[in-house]
Amino acid sequence: MYVAVKGGERAIDNAHAWLAEERRGDTSVAELSIAQIREQMSLAVNRVMAEGSLYDPDLAALAIKQSRGDLIEAIFLIRAYRTTLPRFGYSEPVDTGAMACDRRISATFKDAPGGQVLGPTFDYTHRLLDFKLAADGEVAEAPTAEPRTEETPHILEFLQGENIIEQEPELDDEPGDLTREPISFPAGRAVRLQSLSRGDEGFILGMAYSTQRGYARNHAFVGELRIGKVPVEMEIPELGFAIEIGEVELTECETVNQFKGSKTVPPQFTRGYGLVFGQSERKSIAMALVDRALRWEELGEDNLGAAAQDEEFVLSHSDNIQATGFLEHIKLPHYVDFQSELELVRKLRREAQELAEDMAAREAAE
Repeated sequence: MYVAVKGGERAIDNAHAWLAEERRGDTSVAELSIAQIREQMSLAVNRVMAEGSLYDPDLAALAIKQSRGDLIEAIFLIRAYRTTLPRFGYSEPVDTGAMACDRRISATFKDAPGGQVLGPTFDYTHRLLDFKLAADGEVAEAPTAEPRTEETPHILEFLQGENIIEQEPELDDEPGDLTREPISFPAGRAVRLQSLSRGDEGFILGMAYSTQRGYARNHAFVGELRIGKVPVEMEIPELGFAIEIGEVELTECETVNQFKGSKTVPPQFTRGYGLVFGQSERKSIAMALVDRALRWEELGEDNLGAAAQDEEFVLSHSDNIQATGFLEHIKLPHYVDFQSELELVRKLRREAQELAEDMAAREAAE
């Protein structure tokens, strides 16, 4: 795209070679392997898989290596690769109630049915730099625990027994596929959730934070946050039934939100929902808050004019690949456009100067 620049393709080739050299860095330092990135930078890998809409830890690790750690560039690489893959069909909806939870907490119930499982989390760390890691010190192994294999019921199901929380609303009969069809407005909740799931974590976080600060009046509790692996099944037409084809790690968040009721609905709690590839707690909680804010109309609430309540604003600006493309295209050659605007400004300045001189001459004559 820089062929108009002096030097043409040779300059581009040299830029690519320099980029590869910068990516590698000091050759006296051992090169990172894909396995090292996958195992030791797993949260970055999870983000690339989630926002790239492709669950493959090895490919996500490769993209991170190729992009020099620029996660948005890595997401772009994964999205581009994803478009080359054949599509054999759709999997069955995963059953998160059957998740073998590595982490499962609730901020609404101390004694949650099924128990609280803290799992691997930064929540209780002191956020102090660990210089043992700089010295390549060995990390103490966690106590050996029996893996959880039993199904863990969703906590909000127990609130339904008292009839004080809304029944989970049905999604669209035929959910749209955001990766195959362009989004249109108004969008169904299924499409909104897809868009939020693959949206930029920072943007979704900012929107969620705005709801907590009063821009949407969205006071939420984390009813349940769970992380674990679930089996993925796909129906095989030749067999006539579904078979398990693998498993994926997911983070699921269900929030409990206050709701004063409407003319047709008594006061009760309402829900927000987030589901993301990998261990992505911050993203799933933020997603649930924004999901709830976007439901104002179906719940008969007032639109307070908050950004997080504006479906078109949120969904049109949450995709970091689209945002990056539009943002970064302005650094490409725009010589013709700029020259036309430059001539226009010069012309306007000349006309303004001539008008000022003419008015000054008239005042002098008077």
